[in-house]
Amino acid sequence: MKASPIPQLLVVLLLASINSRKSDPDASNTASFRSLAIDGQFTSHDVSKAAVDFGNRYHFLPLAVLHPGSDTDIAATVRHVFQLGPSSRLTIAARGHAHSLQGQAQAAGGIVVRMESLGKAKTMRVHAGEGPYVDAPGGELWIDVLKEALRQGLAPKSWTDYLHLTIGGTLSNAGISGQAFRHGPQISNVHQLEVITGKGEVLNCSSTKNAELFYGVLGGLGQFGIITRARIALEPAPKMVRWIRVLYSDFASFTEDQEKLISAERTFDYIEGFVIINRTGILNNWRSSFNPQDPVQASHFKSEGKTLFCLEMTKNFDPEYPEKMMQEVEELLSQLRYIPSTLFQSEVSFLEFLDRVHVSEVMLRSKGLWEIPHPWLNLLVPRTKIHAFAEEVFGKILTDSSNGPILLYPLNKSKWDNRTSAVFPNEEVFYLVAFLSSSPRSSGQDSLAKALKQQERILEFCKKANIQMKQYLPYYTTQEEWKIHFGPRWEEFKQKKQAFDPLAILAPGHRIFQKAVASL
Repeated sequence: MKASPIPQLLVVLLLASINSRKSDPDASNTASFRSLAIDGQFTSHDVSKAAVDFGNRYHFLPLAVLHPGSDTDIAATVRHVFQLGPSSRLTIAARGHAHSLQGQAQAAGGIVVRMESLGKAKTMRVHAGEGPYVDAPGGELWIDVLKEALRQGLAPKSWTDYLHLTIGGTLSNAGISGQAFRHGPQISNVHQLEVITGKGEVLNCSSTKNAELFYGVLGGLGQFGIITRARIALEPAPKMVRWIRVLYSDFASFTEDQEKLISAERTFDYIEGFVIINRTGILNNWRSSFNPQDPVQASHFKSEGKTLFCLEMTKNFDPEYPEKMMQEVEELLSQLRYIPSTLFQSEVSFLEFLDRVHVSEVMLRSKGLWEIPHPWLNLLVPRTKIHAFAEEVFGKILTDSSNGPILLYPLNKSKWDNRTSAVFPNEEVFYLVAFLSSSPRSSGQDSLAKALKQQERILEFCKKANIQMKQYLPYYTTQEEWKIHFGPRWEEFKQKKQAFDPLAILAPGHRIFQKAVASL
């Protein structure tokens, strides 16, 4: 362990955050940051970077960035801020790959912990025996977890669509993709966690040890602790996948077929859906990655002026024995009511499929279209309300889908653990509906304003029509709204906050709890 070389400027900033007047009794305490024994370092030159996230709409400057060299660095920093007591205004936010949308991983005037530094400092360990699992740092990216597990012929069971996110980041929310209908979200596939609480305690927890913390942290929006290590369930990894897309023009047939597939014992391995509104040349766009079953009929299909629904599926297989997969796919497709001319298929490696969004990221970055505002809205809509929702939103509130993908696919509640902090509708089947808009700067502020106005109309409709949806990756600005979001679970959530982060030091960017600062 070595003393941290904290710049003098940082010491001054830290002093100023707590001591706005010379009489502040904590002034001598903050000077101890200079001698805090850590393996990593504090920096101040990169605070502006720590005030930017994927949403690119909210920018809150921290006073310092911690690049931890070990989990004890994080614990020492949290413990120090906790010991400063309620007179300190300092808060701490764990920042993974900065994929937050509204500043959730930011800490205005506080300390941002760069969790990816921890991922580099700690090692992954794959246990390939009975009941395989991987032990991985909370700051590790899922793409790197996948690559390490694949060396042993294994892979995690549940994913997000984008793999360049940290373990701690997705487990603090839920982690949803097309495998969740079968395996549940990522938080349903965790055996054990190492967590640093808002008191600076380092605790190992699981379903049988410190269970209240374990379930609280999973889906807990970072409110009870910072995840520094996770033990994640693995399964044998397939080598290849058959990747399939088809289109529907009838929403009822689309959702009924989706629900049939997610309830079947023998079904596809990944099931998602998209809404496509008034887009030109959809099938021609697919040709770059897929092969049409009937090229002639596909070339005659017109998508403009229509609201269409895409069903996307995969089937895993061994390339040495493709016959079984082909037979199963043919049988499953024969039960569906899609438009026949829109059947497109492709075969790619398992890794290539899971990392598919990264290909788009590289392309968008090259065009300067990645680091732009992303006014996303993610909703979990009960099955009994999805038709009323779709009738009002698709074609009325939204007249096109040119600003970004609209995901829509069902999930099984039985695969979610209600002991976690994740909030979801109280129906056996509910839908993820994700409006993944982007607002290029070349479009001006009108594009962003339009997207935000549409979201406002969608939320207003949900409230007026009693849709009873829940926000996924939720964003609210008042505690009253958070109380409504958590419903009857609010008191339990508040009690856990008091138990594990009583000074409200952690994850201030969610705006759930405000740190109470004692007047001097």
